[in-house]
Amino acid sequence: MGIFKYPFWIFYRIWFYILVALPILVLFPVLVISISREKWYPFFFKLARFWAKFILIGMGFRYRIVREEKPILGKSYMFIANHTSMMDIMLMLVAVKNPFVFVGKKELAKIPLFGFFYKRTCILVDRSSAKSRQAVFLRAQRRLHQGLSICIFPEGGVPEEHIILDEFKDGAFRLAIKHQISVVPITFYDNKKRFSYTFFSGGPGQVRAKIHSFLKTEGLTIEHTRELNEKAKSIILEDLKISYNKKKLP
Repeated sequence: MGIFKYPFWIFYRIWFYILVALPILVLFPVLVISISREKWYPFFFKLARFWAKFILIGMGFRYRIVREEKPILGKSYMFIANHTSMMDIMLMLVAVKNPFVFVGKKELAKIPLFGFFYKRTCILVDRSSAKSRQAVFLRAQRRLHQGLSICIFPEGGVPEEHIILDEFKDGAFRLAIKHQISVVPITFYDNKKRFSYTFFSGGPGQVRAKIHSFLKTEGLTIEHTRELNEKAKSIILEDLKISYNKKKLP
């Protein structure tokens, strides 16, 4: 019976890229107009959320979002989450209504069609370059001054299979302290199981996210960066461990 899974997985991966491309092709003129001016970004963000929902539903994912605290519309935040799958982008867009800008690796800009909009709307970073990391900081500052939020996956990439949660980089927390905006930790529980970077894996089912209570930065200084980092990581890691242990129970 297992042999029949391989044709399904091949089709499932192809189907994902069809779902990614289809709304972009249909809405291409509108999308191009929406990114032509930075002040129109909130409208582009609404289209991006529609795109994300279209993909999740089309892949057979039933998404469930739990919120311990709800972000206030019109207020800026630093959204962070564990990184396990390409679906993290879609689930983040569905979970958060506040317009935010992704900080992401520059390699994704090479993806046909998707990359065209990715490099024009996201803040790209070359993690091997100190100059690039500094430029990210300055671009993120500008977007925050425009009233937007920022989203960063602080692990800096997808960890190896056996690692539940990798070490967090400090950039997101320095930026949050600098601008005195709250850090919003978010846990993604199921994305690795449903659609990991392992080609022959995955399938339809539930994908869950939890928006934890916010970590305030009022009164914190740059010296508190590591403390804030560890606190955010601990919240997500403990939540993942609880979820993992529940699955192991008979």
